Amino acid sequence: MTQTATTARGWRRFTLHYVEMIIAMFVGMFALGFLQSAVGLGFSHAQHPELGYLVMAFNMSVGMAAWMRFRGHAWQPTLEMCAAMFAPAVPLFPLLWLGVIDAGGLMLLAHVAMFPHARRDAAAPHGVHPLHGLRPVRRTTSSGSPWREVRAGRR
Repeated sequence: MTQTATTARGWRRFTLHYVEMIIAMFVGMFALGFLQSAVGLGFSHAQHPELGYLVMAFNMSVGMAAWMRFRGHAWQPTLEMCAAMFAPAVPLFPLLWLGVIDAGGLMLLAHVAMFPHARRDAAAPHGVHPLHGLRPVRRTTSSGSPWREVRAGRR
Protein backbone atom coordinates (compact mmCIF):
# COMPACT_ATOMS: atom_id res chain seq x y z
CA MET A 1 0.00 0.00 0.00
CA THR A 2 1.36 3.40 -0.90
CA GLN A 3 2.03 6.15 1.61
CA THR A 4 -0.79 8.23 0.07
CA ALA A 5 -3.33 5.41 0.42
CA THR A 6 -2.21 4.78 3.99
CA THR A 7 -2.52 8.47 4.83
CA ALA A 8 -5.96 8.70 3.21
CA ARG A 9 -7.14 5.62 5.10
CA GLY A 10 -5.85 7.10 8.36
CA TRP A 11 -7.74 10.34 7.73
CA ARG A 12 -10.93 8.43 6.88
CA ARG A 13 -10.64 6.41 10.07
CA PHE A 14 -9.92 9.55 12.10
CA THR A 15 -12.89 11.35 10.52
CA LEU A 16 -15.26 8.47 11.35
CA HIS A 17 -13.95 8.39 14.92
CA TYR A 18 -14.24 12.18 15.18
CA VAL A 19 -17.88 12.12 14.02
CA GLU A 20 -18.65 9.35 16.54
CA MET A 21 -17.07 11.45 19.28
CA ILE A 22 -19.02 14.56 18.28
CA ILE A 23 -22.29 12.62 18.47
CA ALA A 24 -21.34 11.14 21.85
CA MET A 25 -20.32 14.58 23.16
CA PHE A 26 -23.61 16.14 22.07
CA VAL A 27 -25.56 13.34 23.73
CA GLY A 28 -23.62 13.84 26.96
CA MET A 29 -23.92 17.62 26.80
CA PHE A 30 -27.67 17.64 26.19
CA ALA A 31 -28.58 14.75 28.51
CA LEU A 32 -26.54 15.99 31.48
CA GLY A 33 -27.45 19.61 30.77
CA PHE A 34 -31.12 18.68 30.87
CA LEU A 35 -30.65 16.80 34.15
CA GLN A 36 -28.75 19.71 35.69
CA SER A 37 -31.49 22.13 34.71
CA ALA A 38 -34.19 19.76 35.93
CA VAL A 39 -32.68 19.67 39.44
CA GLY A 40 -32.11 23.41 39.52
CA LEU A 41 -28.39 23.52 38.74
CA GLY A 42 -28.79 25.65 35.63
CA PHE A 43 -26.93 28.98 35.34
CA SER A 44 -26.28 31.71 32.80
CA HIS A 45 -23.36 31.05 30.46
CA ALA A 46 -23.27 34.77 29.70
CA GLN A 47 -22.73 35.65 33.39
CA HIS A 48 -20.33 32.79 34.19
CA PRO A 49 -18.55 31.82 30.94
CA GLU A 50 -15.66 29.98 32.65
CA LEU A 51 -18.01 27.81 34.69
CA GLY A 52 -20.23 27.40 31.63
CA TYR A 53 -17.35 26.11 29.55
CA LEU A 54 -16.05 23.77 32.27
CA VAL A 55 -19.50 22.28 32.92
CA MET A 56 -20.07 21.86 29.19
CA ALA A 57 -16.64 20.21 28.77
CA PHE A 58 -17.40 17.86 31.68
CA ASN A 59 -20.81 16.92 30.24
CA MET A 60 -19.30 16.33 26.82
CA SER A 61 -16.43 14.32 28.33
CA VAL A 62 -18.86 12.00 30.13
CA GLY A 63 -20.64 11.21 26.86
CA MET A 64 -17.38 10.77 24.99
CA ALA A 65 -15.80 8.58 27.68
CA ALA A 66 -18.89 6.38 27.88
CA TRP A 67 -18.82 5.84 24.12
CA MET A 68 -15.06 5.23 24.02
CA ARG A 69 -15.28 2.64 26.79
CA PHE A 70 -18.25 1.01 25.04
CA ARG A 71 -16.14 0.79 21.87
CA GLY A 72 -13.34 -0.93 23.80
CA HIS A 73 -10.87 1.90 24.26
CA ALA A 74 -8.46 1.67 27.18
CA TRP A 75 -8.61 4.17 30.04
CA GLN A 76 -5.45 6.06 29.09
CA PRO A 77 -6.57 7.25 25.63
CA THR A 78 -10.07 7.85 26.98
CA LEU A 79 -8.77 10.15 29.70
CA GLU A 80 -6.38 11.85 27.26
CA MET A 81 -9.29 12.70 25.01
CA CYS A 82 -11.23 14.01 28.01
CA ALA A 83 -8.27 16.20 28.93
CA ALA A 84 -8.30 17.58 25.37
CA MET A 85 -11.75 18.98 26.18
CA PHE A 86 -10.39 21.13 29.01
CA ALA A 87 -6.82 21.92 27.92
CA PRO A 88 -7.60 24.45 25.17
CA ALA A 89 -9.85 26.62 27.38
CA VAL A 90 -7.58 27.13 30.37
CA PRO A 91 -5.04 29.34 28.52
CA LEU A 92 -7.97 31.33 27.10
CA PHE A 93 -9.40 32.27 30.51
CA PRO A 94 -6.91 35.14 31.06
CA LEU A 95 -7.88 36.56 27.65
CA LEU A 96 -11.51 36.42 28.77
CA TRP A 97 -10.71 38.13 32.08
CA LEU A 98 -8.74 40.88 30.31
CA GLY A 99 -11.62 41.51 27.91
CA VAL A 100 -9.66 40.46 24.82
CA ILE A 101 -12.34 37.84 24.02
CA ASP A 102 -15.92 37.46 25.17
CA ALA A 103 -17.86 34.32 26.21
CA GLY A 104 -18.64 33.49 22.57
CA GLY A 105 -14.99 33.90 21.63
CA LEU A 106 -13.99 31.56 24.45
CA MET A 107 -16.37 28.88 23.17
CA LEU A 108 -15.31 29.33 19.54
CA LEU A 109 -11.55 29.35 20.14
CA ALA A 110 -11.65 26.46 22.63
CA HIS A 111 -13.68 24.28 20.25
CA VAL A 112 -11.40 25.06 17.31
CA ALA A 113 -8.36 24.22 19.47
CA MET A 114 -9.81 20.81 20.43
CA PHE A 115 -9.31 19.41 16.92
CA PRO A 116 -5.48 19.62 16.88
CA HIS A 117 -5.39 18.13 20.39
CA ALA A 118 -7.40 15.16 19.16
CA ARG A 119 -5.51 14.86 15.86
CA ARG A 120 -2.15 14.97 17.69
CA ASP A 121 -2.92 11.50 19.03
CA ALA A 122 -3.10 10.26 15.44
CA ALA A 123 0.68 10.54 15.11
CA ALA A 124 1.33 7.34 17.06
CA PRO A 125 4.35 5.36 15.75
CA HIS A 126 4.83 1.76 14.62
CA GLY A 127 1.39 1.18 13.13
CA VAL A 128 -0.35 1.48 16.48
CA HIS A 129 -3.89 2.69 15.90
CA PRO A 130 -3.63 6.38 16.80
CA LEU A 131 -6.89 6.61 18.69
CA HIS A 132 -6.90 3.61 20.96
CA GLY A 133 -3.47 2.01 21.08
CA LEU A 134 -4.39 -1.15 19.16
CA ARG A 135 -2.66 -2.65 16.16
CA PRO A 136 -4.11 -4.93 13.49
CA VAL A 137 -3.09 -8.58 13.53
CA ARG A 138 -3.50 -11.17 10.76
CA ARG A 139 -5.86 -13.37 12.71
CA THR A 140 -8.78 -12.42 14.83
CA THR A 141 -8.70 -12.70 18.60
CA SER A 142 -10.98 -14.96 20.61
CA SER A 143 -13.51 -12.12 20.75
CA GLY A 144 -13.47 -11.91 16.95
CA SER A 145 -11.68 -8.56 16.92
CA PRO A 146 -8.76 -8.15 14.49
CA TRP A 147 -7.02 -5.87 17.02
CA ARG A 148 -4.76 -6.64 19.94
CA GLU A 149 -3.66 -4.45 22.78
CA VAL A 150 -0.20 -2.92 22.45
CA ARG A 151 1.43 -2.56 25.86
CA ALA A 152 4.24 -0.15 26.69
CA GLY A 153 7.20 -0.78 24.40
CA ARG A 154 5.93 -4.07 22.92
CA ARG A 155 5.06 -4.49 19.26
